Amino acid sequence: MTNASATAQSALDDVAVLMPAYNGQADVDLTLASFSESALVHVLIVDDGSTPPIVAPALANMKIDVLRMAQNGGIERALQTGIDALAQRGFRYAARIDAGDRSVPQRLAKQRAFMQAHPNVAGLGMWTQVVTRAGEPLFMLTPPAEPNTIRRMRFFRSCFAHPSMMLRIDAVRAVGNYRAEYRCAEDLDLFVRLMERYDCANLPELGLYYELNEGGISATKRRRQITSTMRLQLRYFNAANPYDWLGLAKNLLHLVMPYRALQRVKRVLLAPRASH
Repeated sequence: MTNASATAQSALDDVAVLMPAYNGQADVDLTLASFSESALVHVLIVDDGSTPPIVAPALANMKIDVLRMAQNGGIERALQTGIDALAQRGFRYAARIDAGDRSVPQRLAKQRAFMQAHPNVAGLGMWTQVVTRAGEPLFMLTPPAEPNTIRRMRFFRSCFAHPSMMLRIDAVRAVGNYRAEYRCAEDLDLFVRLMERYDCANLPELGLYYELNEGGISATKRRRQITSTMRLQLRYFNAANPYDWLGLAKNLLHLVMPYRALQRVKRVLLAPRASH
């Protein structure tokens, strides 16, 4: 093997894809098959009590382990367990994705290169194309890239697409890991705590195709998610930041607006405009 080949092969040895899964074997297979990298991709599937159990698909250029939970305990516990397992196995970065979503080619290499060059960045997301179950594009999520902008706007808009994130494992554990204190908003809870000590940023390019799933947490547990988000907003509220006030108002509106109506508004506001 040449030096260049050896370097490419080892380029992602400290990165592992972290995917929690509860049933949905076909979605797991689809998601993992979407990864296209120049190096071996390590994957940890945390099977959150699936019936039948999740089976690792046989995919070239991919080393997949399955960590089985004895019973279904929710995504918060699955992610916490997954982070601890990756730390014990010596990985430095966890690349999140959910079953049903699809990765853009070279996503992992791009995120790792950025985080290596910016050691104070503990979480790095990417722009995300939201699609239907059939893969049809709905709208793009293009959150801000700069850490300071994200800090100001963290409660006003969704600054990160959770399944697009690459996380520095030691930083996640240093701030207390994922936790179940804010059910259905475990990602925002983690990001807020990370941003107290480190930077979080976005790469301003497409990295993920996110499946809008009517059976997902954002749809089926929406009220709990909004309530948890508002509890976080109040805990970390900064009265001098106008975006914190706007974020509270926005979530109050979300409480009274039906989920499907909200999705229709998003499609209108965020759909690509035809050029003239």
